[in-house]
Order: sequence, then C-alpha cells, then structure tokens
Amino acid sequence: MSARHHSTISQVNGCDVRHAGAALNAIGFVVAAFVFGSSTTAFAADVGAAQALAQKSGCFKCHGIDKKKDGPALRDAAAKYKERADAEERLVYHVTSGEKVKFDDGHEEEHKKVKTSDPNETKNLVDWILSLPGGTKY
Repeated sequence: MSARHHSTISQVNGCDVRHAGAALNAIGFVVAAFVFGSSTTAFAADVGAAQALAQKSGCFKCHGIDKKKDGPALRDAAAKYKERADAEERLVYHVTSGEKVKFDDGHEEEHKKVKTSDPNETKNLVDWILSLPGGTKY
C-alpha cells in the first residue's frame, strides 16, 4: 500500500482514525466507570438476603417497598437518603439503634431493631434499600 493511500485511509477530515477507536474505547470506559461506580449499591446488594432479613425483622409491617404504611415506603427512604454522603451510616444507625420515630398521628415509638448481629447482613439490607429506584424525597 502506498504511503499516500495509507495516509488517506488513516485520516478522515483531518482526524487520524487509527486513534479514534482508542479514544472511543476510553470514553466508553469512563462512562461505564461513572455509571457503575456511582451506583455501586445497586449492584452490591444481595436482594434475596436483604428481603429475607427485612421480613424476619418485621420491617414490612410498617414499610412497604412501594407504598407508605405506618412508616415511609422504602423507595421514599432511599430517595431521601441516597444523595447524602452519610446515607449508609445513617440508615445502619436507624435500623440498629432503636431510636425514636414519630408517626403521622404524633405519637413516638422506638424503631424496631434489625434481627441480626452480623454487620454485613445489616449493610446488605441498607445497600438494598438505597438501591431502590424512584420514590419521593420529603
């Protein structure tokens, strides 16, 4: 292949297309890292284990995934906290401390504690909650 022909093939509108593929691959990698890196909780949670722990702990008595009961829908809790830097820490504390919660009618009760002593199970539950899409910020 002549040098002139090679130069015509490798350049389109003044751009070296040999490097365009590498640039597109780099852009794709950056986009993938941003998408997957910024929402790691969505991929880190073992959904089955989280839902089993929520069921065992009685979470679904007061919280629906999509619907408010006595407590907010879990999607709403996710929407409220997921943008906060301390979201995981805050929710872990909430489900393990027995802190007071206020109900719509004004009365207060201690929040039920999650029924596990394994911090990894608690973290998985919180990661699952934070991964829930949608919801309403309040």
